[in-house]
Amino acid sequence: MTREIKIMGLQINISTALSSLRVNKLRAGLTMLGVIIGVAAVIAMVAIGQGAKDRVSKQIESMGSNLFLILPGASTSGGLRAATGSRTTLTMDDAEAIRREVPAVSNVAPTVRGSAQVVAGNQNWSTILMGVTPSFLEVREWGVVKGEAFSETEVRGSAKVALIGRTVKENLFGDEDPIGQIIRIKNVPFMVNGVLSEKGQSSMGQDQDDVVIVPITTAQKKLFGITHITGMLVKASAPTLVKEAVDDTSRLLRQRHRIMPKQEDDFTIRNLTEMLTLRESTSQTMMLLLGSIASISLIVGGIGIMNIMLVSVTERTKEIGIRRAIGATRKDIQLQFLTEAVILSLTGGIIGILLGSSVAIFLPYIVEWETRISPLSILGAFGFSAATGIFFGLYPARKASSVHPIVALKYE
Repeated sequence: MTREIKIMGLQINISTALSSLRVNKLRAGLTMLGVIIGVAAVIAMVAIGQGAKDRVSKQIESMGSNLFLILPGASTSGGLRAATGSRTTLTMDDAEAIRREVPAVSNVAPTVRGSAQVVAGNQNWSTILMGVTPSFLEVREWGVVKGEAFSETEVRGSAKVALIGRTVKENLFGDEDPIGQIIRIKNVPFMVNGVLSEKGQSSMGQDQDDVVIVPITTAQKKLFGITHITGMLVKASAPTLVKEAVDDTSRLLRQRHRIMPKQEDDFTIRNLTEMLTLRESTSQTMMLLLGSIASISLIVGGIGIMNIMLVSVTERTKEIGIRRAIGATRKDIQLQFLTEAVILSLTGGIIGILLGSSVAIFLPYIVEWETRISPLSILGAFGFSAATGIFFGLYPARKASSVHPIVALKYE
């Protein structure tokens, strides 16, 4: 029986609260606005942050694991220092020495790189051109979805074969099968051996599928006319051995290039995994910062609810007196005003969730930002909005319940 009375009392409180809010619809709507904006901002900002984090994770996966990059150093001419990579100090022998003499290294992929206009029939496309060995695909964990990769025999024989990325395939061949077709690079004919699997954008925003890959010896002799290499991708045996591999590789190259102790390196080593992991950490910090800033709107919304409820208590002093006179307890009055505050904040929270989720869903169609809605952020925002209603509604509710019935009835 007692339980039924409590349920009935709660129903009356909710009904009374809804009736009171309906009387002042505009005020109730404006009061909820702060909560709506706060919840929507939290969900949208966290979704953007999660999308950025996912994007960096994909970039790390597409790059391969345990990698570091070796580039030639910067050359100096007439007192002017050129950009990194302008020297011609790295060779195929350096790559072979690293593979053979550094225990912490499992694989090495020497590369030469440039850009070129590729022609197929009456179509042409400007793309990145890379000369590599078969180990490049292993190091980058890059597969061939159609056709097959070239072999070491074809590298030694400077074969005129090529692998093309998805972007190049779409622009030169459309829906046609490119396998066995002839493309021309700098007027040199190459047969398409295979199509590379999709990699997507790199950490620098470059389309990794906009590429043509040929044997490194062919690129050196027939396309670029060089004997050096423009870089190396080196894979450590394990994540814990990357630093050891970098240090040992640096010592070996200094020794091979006869660099004296006080002389600077004629090469540059970049730890790719470390760089991308740092970027992921930065994006996560940014996501937390944006979420924290957006949460301030919820607090502002809560203050708005408290302010309006205090005004409501003053306006409804006589109503409080009448209710107390006919038997309502202080607890009943307190619960009624607290219920109104919670209804305002929860309704604002639900609308904010719908608005924030809509922004997160449609934003990628407007700008090129990936988003991912986090269920945790929705639960957190909803729970926070409920807590806001209780916390900021408690003081006005207590003030309403403390009004003396006689004073309230005399209030004009």
